[in-house]
Formats: sequence, C-alpha cells, structure tokens
Amino acid sequence: MYQRILVPLDGSISSEAVLPHAERLARELNSEIVLIKVRVTPAPQFEIRVSPLAPESKRVQQARADDKFYIKSVCNRLEDEGLRATYLLRDGPVAETIIEAAEVMQADLIAMSTHGKSGAKLLLLGSVAYQVVRNSPKPTLVIRSSA
Repeated sequence: MYQRILVPLDGSISSEAVLPHAERLARELNSEIVLIKVRVTPAPQFEIRVSPLAPESKRVQQARADDKFYIKSVCNRLEDEGLRATYLLRDGPVAETIIEAAEVMQADLIAMSTHGKSGAKLLLLGSVAYQVVRNSPKPTLVIRSSA
C-alpha cells in the first residue's frame, strides 16, 4: 500500500515524534523511508551576500554541513535497524518543498509531526503540517508531538 514514506524533519525533538510511527509502518509494509530536511531560504532582499555570484558565508556553509550530518545520522540509524532509508536536503519554502518532494520521489504517504501550535501562535506563524495536509494530493499522517 505505502511503498515510500516521506518524513520531513527539522532537527527538533518534536519533528522526530513521527519516526516511531513511520518506522512501524515501514516494517509492516516493507516500505522505504525518505527523510527530508528543508532549509528555509531567505528572501533575496535579506540575503547577506554582496553579489549572487559571491560564495556562501561560513555560517551558511556550516549550517548546511550541520543539516547534512543530522539527516544522514538519522538515516544511518534507520538503516542500522534494518529499514530501507534515504534522505534529501532541499532549500525553499518548507510546505511547498515537502509537497514537491513527495511528488518527485513518488511517495505514497507523507508522515510528519505537528509542533502543537494553537491559537494566536498558529494564526501568526502558520503551520507547516496544516499547509501540507491542505495542499498535498498525497495522504498525510500527522502525529501531534508531546515534546
């Protein structure tokens, strides 16, 4: 039924709350887990670069390296537990990039956790999980994080 499960992670404990659920599904259905970490790209007017051709700052390079280390270590842990897993690192608007990756990777399911924002926080900041559920044609499993 679900051959490929896309699991967005942002590096927080809250986002990882979905992993036990995705792992269980993957085991029972012999599915592949595709982890994705989306790095938010600043609008051009807020970019620190002097020129579009200028190299990335050390801070940006370190953030990219940290993201890769994080997502790769989660992927390795899943593989060590006998699961088929791979990962993607992408830049862009988070919800849109998750939905696009689900299409490109031919994911059958998006499994993610919500940080549990409500009220004014949700109104002001929005919810990536809400945007994905609302706009994705793929089935989406949302787990509320208790972290």
